Amino acid sequence: MLPTFRGALIVALLFASSIALAQTSAAPATPTPAAVTPPLPPFPEWLQGVREEALAKGISAATIEAALRDITPVEQILQRDRTQAEFKETLDQYIARRVGVPTIRLGRQMRTRHEAILDKVTAQYKVPPHVLVAVWGLESSFGRFSGVRPLLPTLATLAYDDRRSALFRGQLFDALAILDAGHIDLPKLKGSWAGAMGQPQFMPSSYLRFAVDFDGDGRRDIWTSQADVFGSIGNYLVTNGWAAGQTWGRPVTVPHDAAALAQAVPLRAVGCRAVRELTEPRPLAAWQALGVRTADGAALPKAEIAASLLRTDSGTFLVYPNYEALLSYNCANAYAMAVAHLADRIADTDPLPTAARKKTVRRKRR
Repeated sequence: MLPTFRGALIVALLFASSIALAQTSAAPATPTPAAVTPPLPPFPEWLQGVREEALAKGISAATIEAALRDITPVEQILQRDRTQAEFKETLDQYIARRVGVPTIRLGRQMRTRHEAILDKVTAQYKVPPHVLVAVWGLESSFGRFSGVRPLLPTLATLAYDDRRSALFRGQLFDALAILDAGHIDLPKLKGSWAGAMGQPQFMPSSYLRFAVDFDGDGRRDIWTSQADVFGSIGNYLVTNGWAAGQTWGRPVTVPHDAAALAQAVPLRAVGCRAVRELTEPRPLAAWQALGVRTADGAALPKAEIAASLLRTDSGTFLVYPNYEALLSYNCANAYAMAVAHLADRIADTDPLPTAARKKTVRRKRR
């Protein structure tokens, strides 16, 4: 559209709206009828629509019949969805709860146990082994809790519910596509109450985008193949911006004039909530000039890297692009910080405290 025409169009629209405003202000306002949400059809009727749409998307009739046969809504899923726990914790409290000494110790053991596979994944995706293990550890407790619920009834229940119907209807079709491609057998297709699957806890859409067949057996098995699990996590992170050879960030100190710093570098205006808690990125040299220093008061590294400032109730951090890659996995700063902390503790060699043995007190015989 030409600029002159656009300008004329805007003027005309403004003029027309001013006339309409003058006309409506002279008369009593007519209340706008509230939008009426149409009632949901009975579940069998709704499910038939899903079948027809899945068939139109190219999913085989055999897969549709096997996957959706005898499915009914699961009330427990809706109860969990309506009563998600909200934790009002500081960052230190969250990390203490999720990344205690037993978790760090087990993470180091798993790093050693799966060293051969992890090193191969790192060679391809450039994500360090300790980061892969940390994500795996926080997502499924190192593969021990990867979901036990049949996935199709879960997704169908959430898709039928009107709260997030469009989101989960898409996830339902993606799960059917996973089955149809033969990546997993129906009895093994299990996940969490929210529809996350396997040891990396991928949603079906993430599975289709990021899961890889790293062991070369023809299936992208994030449920039982450790090679596919680590390869898929590595592929997810590198696709979402993980940079080889960089860390996630560092704790820092800032000048006392916080208002001036906030004015110089504002918070971001777009993105998920956690991203909007970050400042706009600036080069490390710019942060140095603004008075930001390392936690011990030293100068920032002289590296060509952009960083954002993150203020938490447990301290202030400069975070790098790799931190944002962690946020892409789960957009919560507490989660990304917990992964970063666990990864650092898995990588270092500091001895961990050992549990004190309980004294056994023998009762005297009477």
